[in-house]
Parts: sequence; structure tokens; C-alpha cells
Amino acid sequence: MTGGSLETDNQLHVRITDADHQRWEVPQDVIPRPEPALEDVLLHSSGMSNASLPGSSTMSSESSDLTFTIHTVPFRFTVSRRSTGDVLFDTSATLVFKNRYLEVTSALPARGASLCGLGEQTKRTFRLQQNDTFTIWNEDLERSDLLDINLYSSHPFYMDVRPGGAAHGVLLLNTNGMDIKYGGSYITYKVIGGVLDFYFFAGPSPLAVVDQYTQLIGRPAPMPYWSFGFHQCRYGYKSVADLEGVVAGYAKAKIPLESIWSDIDYMDGYQDFTLDPVNYPAKLLRPFVDRLHNNSQKYVVIIDPAIKKEAAPPQNESVGLFLQRNGTNYVGRVWPGEVYYPDFMNPRTAEYWAQKISEFRRTIPADGLWCDMNEPSNFKAWEPLNEYDDSPYRINNTGIHRNLNNKTVPVSAVHFNGVLEYDAHNLYGLLESRATHDALLKDTARRPFVLSRATFVGSGRYTAHWTGDNAARWDELAHSINTILSFGLFGIPMMGADICGFNGNTTQELCSRWIQLGAFYPFARAHAEKTTVRRELYVWESTAQSARKALGMRYRMLPYMYTLMYEAHATGSPITRPLFFSYPQDADTYGVDRQFLLGRGVLVSPVLEPGATTVGAYFPAGRWFSLHDHSPAITLQTGKRVTLPAPADSANVHLAGGNILPLQQPGLTTSATRQSEFHLLVALAENGTASGELFLDDGESPEMGGMGGNWTLVRFGCNTEDSKGIITTTVSSNVVQNSYALSRTLVIGKVIFMGLPSPPKGFTVYVNGAELKAAGTKSRTNGVFSVSGLSLVIGQQFEIKVVMSH
Repeated sequence: MTGGSLETDNQLHVRITDADHQRWEVPQDVIPRPEPALEDVLLHSSGMSNASLPGSSTMSSESSDLTFTIHTVPFRFTVSRRSTGDVLFDTSATLVFKNRYLEVTSALPARGASLCGLGEQTKRTFRLQQNDTFTIWNEDLERSDLLDINLYSSHPFYMDVRPGGAAHGVLLLNTNGMDIKYGGSYITYKVIGGVLDFYFFAGPSPLAVVDQYTQLIGRPAPMPYWSFGFHQCRYGYKSVADLEGVVAGYAKAKIPLESIWSDIDYMDGYQDFTLDPVNYPAKLLRPFVDRLHNNSQKYVVIIDPAIKKEAAPPQNESVGLFLQRNGTNYVGRVWPGEVYYPDFMNPRTAEYWAQKISEFRRTIPADGLWCDMNEPSNFKAWEPLNEYDDSPYRINNTGIHRNLNNKTVPVSAVHFNGVLEYDAHNLYGLLESRATHDALLKDTARRPFVLSRATFVGSGRYTAHWTGDNAARWDELAHSINTILSFGLFGIPMMGADICGFNGNTTQELCSRWIQLGAFYPFARAHAEKTTVRRELYVWESTAQSARKALGMRYRMLPYMYTLMYEAHATGSPITRPLFFSYPQDADTYGVDRQFLLGRGVLVSPVLEPGATTVGAYFPAGRWFSLHDHSPAITLQTGKRVTLPAPADSANVHLAGGNILPLQQPGLTTSATRQSEFHLLVALAENGTASGELFLDDGESPEMGGMGGNWTLVRFGCNTEDSKGIITTTVSSNVVQNSYALSRTLVIGKVIFMGLPSPPKGFTVYVNGAELKAAGTKSRTNGVFSVSGLSLVIGQQFEIKVVMSH
């Protein structure tokens, strides 16, 4: 049975299933979505023969740019763009639909498609290359030496940007294992179960595609303000005293530290919800955590999904709480030894999980939870039980066609309501993230922070993610950009990589360059493996210098990054973006993946190679200003590659003309930064305009920007007029919503203009119509004009005019 449905003007749903037999599909309670409507069914396999149907049938709407056509002899379907006639998806006639094997191929324009997405894999490039293959199956693998291998997460979604900049998105909503091959002129899906459930998103801008995609799968969860600070972790912090020494080391070096994390070291025998009685006793750990909280710092702990067999509730009380195999709780092996695996498909398991988290937090009030090993990982060998333990088509698991049961729970295990692990495996991390998110929300009544290693389509509603067990190598530094950009497409914007590398010994230079990049990851955490050299940012003075400079800029930019989180929650827009998101008509941006944008206009161009004294960077057309010294770095009529100096202690960071950036003064915690005055950095486009936004709330209320909530949203605008040699530049604010800022003493103390004509014969500054006598200062060397000594209350509209005569 094939159905097509224009569910919205921008979303087309095409579903191919078996009309006579019910098949596994993603449950509605996992990803709520419109039910297929009967009137949208175009071809019913058992209701009529192909010969009795017309050759083709088309579905379209005047209000939609998507057109769906189904061809009956031979069977295939096409999706095209009405406005241009561009064919977006065109299946071949060789569609295969068997019990445990589905195959479909779509033709693509060999020279016109530019694809990105699909994962999770470590890729050399962000843009898909011809003959790239993607295996979709959540797997516990160290990333260290692996390229093009399936990792911890499954996201069968891609974006395609066509010449001229029109973008669209394609999702195959299917949790089963699959291989996807991009051949340049085609894309082929080989899937080992479920149904062919395609969603097409019309765009046409890249931001619109992600907006439409996250409308379906769920908007990204709002992250608490503190989670945008810098985090430190190490597998191998041996005791509370070790943690205390690290916190003191950061304070002494005057490097920001928002939170310290504990890996499995804190547990008693690696059991969840326990404390090592010798090295992490509650009598020492609880006072330490209290001191962190008194200093506005946080504490995060790891939890693994596996429950030690001896610690689980008795069999008669735990019926249905854990995965079953052959009629009894399946017994696996992970860090604690023999374990059971919670079955998060069962609502009772979520209640059990929430109770365990609440009980633990009575002892240690952890601020966030880190869900690791939740592919789920399993160290135990298995014996085949039934046909599902050996699929007739072996996907290319781990790059060598390993069995699906490699290092995980056997796929013959059974979930709540008889669901097979064979079908639901890729959902496990999402379901644990949901249960953990909901448990923290219930226990704290504050915005949860959850970090999960395994994710699936829609996981962004509950969790942040990181790139997993990377290596302390230069290529891994570069590859981190590709993965972080991909997860922005997947609706998981809170993303990072282990700064300085997890496995292997890092070097002073690599660690310095990594913090220069990592300070601009949305999620900025250093994490290292226990046998490696210590690499806290204060260990080497050169790295400490890089950290102070890079994190100083990050903390100044926290208002901007937090506003990007609000935009992500409201519209799905990534925090970290490829350049083509802002410049889709510039085809030269499509392949740029050694730089990225924060939001629409902050361009980060890091050093990714040892010994570099310069770095090559691509700048799209327009004005670009250095964020380090506010100098006009470059003005271009068309995009161009530029060679920049690469100072040892910082990455190049530029702001595009046309943007207004809200800034605060850096502190050692986000709390300290939030108490400082604001500055507005106004970078004028060549036509003298600029715009920006600022979102503020308490940083911890469960909802972000919701109806009836306490929050403030201010939009800033700037324009310039030239009248007979008198140039007037006006920056003003428009308060969209204000139920938060007025109750606080939050003020803008300084406005900095970049790109004003210079030097003028004279200038006059007016604030809200009144001339400001003594506050203006003008730098004639780099074109920066500052208006300081202000006290403009955020949440009250204002207008500043700079009038210059020439």
C-alpha cells in the first residue's frame, strides 16, 4: 500500500507498507505525527491491479511547492518542486519490499545535488562525496581511527542544496538497521525491516528545511543557561580530593569553569546510583557539591542504563521493567558485571528510573545527568535464539558486516508489548534520554540538562549530544566540525566534542588549538581517558593563555549564544551552522567545512594543523570585522579565500556586517557574567544597516519563551541616512516581550559601532532625543566608534543617533 499526503504546505509524506500485514513502525508516543489519511492512499496493493490504474496520478496543492506523482507501470514515484520543475526524488522501478528487506533507489542530478546529513559517522567532509556509504545502526565504537563507520546514533535524514540555493530535506522515518549509499547520481536505501516512510520538506532555504523538519520530529529542548559554560571531566578522577584540586587549579589560573563532571569513578563497583565508600563517600562528596553550588558552579554525573543484576528489584517486582529474552530478564555484561537492561518502552520503567534518580539526588544533588553506553552497549557474547539474530541481509555494521548483536543486546530480546529489539534497537538511547529528562524535570522543577551518547530522530527534544570517544589527534580536531554541523541539521543543536581529545596523549599545541575551537562549540567540555596525560586547561601555560582568551570571548558572547538557543527551541535553527545557511546562493560555501558560523553572522576559522602560522579561510561577499580587535578585516564584492595570520593563542573569529551582537563582560562562571553590564556591538553592512536579537530569562525555567512565562525578547535595528553630507546612524530597540528584564537591573552601558564612515569633521550623539555631551569616543585608526557611559535599561525601548558631518 502506497500513500501520499501533503500534511502541510511544506511537508509531503509518502508511505509504502503492506496492506495485508501489520509491520513495525515508529510508535506515535515516541514521535507524534499526523496519522495517514485514508483518502490519501493512491495505490492499494490488494485492492486493484496495476493494469486497472491510470499510468500516473499526481497530488499537488496551489499553496504548496511540492508535487507528488505516482507511476503505476512500472511502479515508481517522483517528488518535484512546482516553482522550478526541479525533480527532488525520483525512484527507480526496482523497489523491493520483503519481510526483512526493503530497497529503494532515487535518481539525483549528478552535477546539481549537494547533500549533507545522514549519520552518525566520522566523515572527512561535511558535504557527502560520491560513493559515500552510511550504515544506520547505533553501535558502541571508539571513534579513534575510524572513518565512514556507523557510531552511536542513527539519523536517516539529509538536506540537498541545489544550484541557486534552494534546499529541501528528506527523512526516512525507520528505526531498523539500514545501509544508505550516495552514488552522486543516485541514493539507495537498503533496510532490514519496518516500512518505507518518507517525509519531504520543501524549504526552500536551509533554515526553513530545519524548521519544517523539527516541526515534525520535535523542537530542540531548551538548555539551561549554565550548560553554555565550560565543563571539565576525566575518566580517572580518583577521589573527591582529585575533583577539589581540579576546581582549585582552574580558579588559580583564572580560567572559567562552570561545572565538573564525574565519570564512572564515583560509583561503588560501577553500579548506577551508588557512591564509592572510600574515594567518593557522601560525607565528602556532598559538602564538595554544596561548595560548588555556593560558588555558582555545577556537578554532573554519568549514569549507564544497565542495572547490576544483584541490585535490581526482585523478579516478582520487576516483571516488565527489563528487556526479556527467552521468557526471562536478559542478562548482559557491562562495567558492573552481570546486568539487566531497563526497558524504557514500558511506562513503569520510566517511573522506576525517575524514583532511582530522585533517591540518588537526595544524597548528591547532581545538576545534570550524562547517559552513556546507551546504544545499549553489552560486553557479553551471545548465542543465537531465533531468525532475528542473523538477518538475511547483513548491513555493513562497523564496516565489516558484523552481526547486529555485536557489542549490544541481542536483537531477539523483547520489549514491552512484544516489540523486538531487532526493530527498536536504534530507539534505546532516545527512550532513556526521555525518561532521564522527565525524571530530572519532575525532581527539580527546573530545566533539565541531559547528555546522551546514543540518539535517534527526535532525540533533540530531550538531550544534548557529543561526538563520543574521539582521539587526541589533529584530524579528529577537524572532523569534529563535520559532526557538530550534521547534528545541527538533525535537530540536536547542543553539540560538542571532547576538547583536547579523549583517547591518547595530547600535546601542548594540539590542546591549545582545540580550546581555541572548542570554546565555540555549543557544548564545550574537556574529557580525557584515565591512562592519558593530564590535560586540564591550566596544565600548560600556553594552553591556559589560549583558554583565557577563547573562553573570555565565549563568555562575552553568552547572551548571543543563549539567544541562539531560544531560536533553536522556537524554530529548530542550529546554533552552529555551515556557511551556506546564511549564503545559500554562494555555491562556493557548500563545501566549506573547516569553518562554521555561530548563528547567522559569527564566523569561526580555527587552526586545524600543527605548526600553522596562517590559516586559509573563505569569506562570503560583504563586510567582515574581527571580533578580537573590531578592525574591518575584509570587504568583498564576491566570496573569496583569504589567508589570515594564525596567532598561537587564538582562533580567527569575525562578525559579518549587518549584525548586532549583544555582549556581557566575561567572568569565571556564567552567573558572574550574567550580572555584568551589556554592550551592543553594531557591525554595519555596506548600506549602513544591521539587526540582532536578545533573549533573556532566568536560565532554568522549564519552558523557554512560552506563553505566560517570564522572559524578555528585544530586537535591535540600525539604519543610516545621508542627507547633504550629514550622515545619521540610528540604532534602536523594539521590545517584543518583557516580563523578565524590567525586574532586574540589566543595562546596556556601551554601544560600539563598526563600519561607520570615517573620519568625520564632527559628530553628535543623541540618546532618546537628548544630546549626550561627554560619552562619545572615536578611534580614527580602525574605524570603531563607541558610545559609553550609558545606562539603557534592557526591556525599555531606546534610540541612539550618531550624527556625523563630512
